Amino acid sequence: MAQEKYSQHSLFGGAISSLFPDRFQDVSDVREVPDHQEAFVDPARDESLIFELLDLKPEVGDNGSATWFLQDLATEQEAEGSVLIEQSGVVEVPGLSYGNIPAVVTTAVGQMAISKGRQGRDAQNTVRVYVANLRLKGVSTDVLITAYEPIHINPLSESASTVGSSNAAPALHSGHVPMVEVFRLAISSFKVSDWNLFGSGP
Repeated sequence: MAQEKYSQHSLFGGAISSLFPDRFQDVSDVREVPDHQEAFVDPARDESLIFELLDLKPEVGDNGSATWFLQDLATEQEAEGSVLIEQSGVVEVPGLSYGNIPAVVTTAVGQMAISKGRQGRDAQNTVRVYVANLRLKGVSTDVLITAYEPIHINPLSESASTVGSSNAAPALHSGHVPMVEVFRLAISSFKVSDWNLFGSGP
């Protein structure tokens, strides 16, 4: 059984928090991250976890919204061979309702070939991507929680120098909790402690 140290990490100035392993380092310590994002990475495994706050997209239906964002992500990253592996139904999240307006969540898992940064297509890695869309309708916000898990590292990728090329070692073999579990826990532990973040105080 993997033994990892977890913390309830403070996000967006403490207005939000989520529980995930301490091996994930704050990307903003290394480079600039947009204000609407909080990004964390485990450089030893090239795994990452990203929290993003977006304006609610009313034109996107709740059913399959995470799949819509997954496809949008694939387009934005110019991914190749994008495949949808699974998607969930719509689940209500009572703890995140605001003003008696319920919040809902959907999830989707896909696999795609993407390049790091500005590297070209010949350096693409095969990555499994987990997307959760928490729809905080009371504050007109789409929260995205996205987790990236490398499946195959291209020898030409800049990741190869730190992680090594070829198939990524399963997390359990390295004493780590699998990314799918990290992803699920980050969703289930997601808390909003200050609704003023959304311009909506209680």
